[in-house]
Amino acid sequence: LPPFKPSANLGANCQYPASADPAAKKVKPPRTGKVPTDPAQVSASMVTNQGHIGLMLANNESPCTVNSFASLVGQKYFDNTKCHRLTTSQDLGVLQCGDPKGDGTGGPGYQFANEYPTDQYLPNDPNAQQPVLYPRGTIAMANAGPNTNGSQFFLVYKDSQLPPQYTVFGTIQADGLATLDKIAKAGVAGGGEDGAPAEDVTITSLLLD
Repeated sequence: LPPFKPSANLGANCQYPASADPAAKKVKPPRTGKVPTDPAQVSASMVTNQGHIGLMLANNESPCTVNSFASLVGQKYFDNTKCHRLTTSQDLGVLQCGDPKGDGTGGPGYQFANEYPTDQYLPNDPNAQQPVLYPRGTIAMANAGPNTNGSQFFLVYKDSQLPPQYTVFGTIQADGLATLDKIAKAGVAGGGEDGAPAEDVTITSLLLD
């Protein structure tokens, strides 16, 4: 990933317009406009049926994303939802969560723009489409194209190659990596490299500490 350099307008005007798809679980959108980038880090606890996953959210790097995530956490949006997708290929090792529908199509009824690392590239920079290293321990937003972030996020349990089009908004604590390693070791249902985890993964609660 490129080094983080804050832009002049970081967190200055967070907007969450309605998405084409209705909310998978009824929630209010987060507050819009200027959001604080302080405190720099916000810790969160994700309790799953497979174990605890501690998260540290990078409010100083992707404040609009953390603002949305914190809003969803506060509304218990993630509670009792499944992590529906596990990838175990050579270049991609992630567990994807955050869809109340549990099939990869659900979101919160709003969408928002990419932040770090996408914001480190100028528009039309060809390097913005070239894979970079998303290191083990990264939390990032899943999307369906530029600026379509919603509620789905993925937890990187091994160094992965992806274009810098997925907003990074934190890191996974050591306990969380141990839990993810256990989930990854059980593999994908049916034995492929991409699909539902063989061992069901359900978020029982997600709270800000």
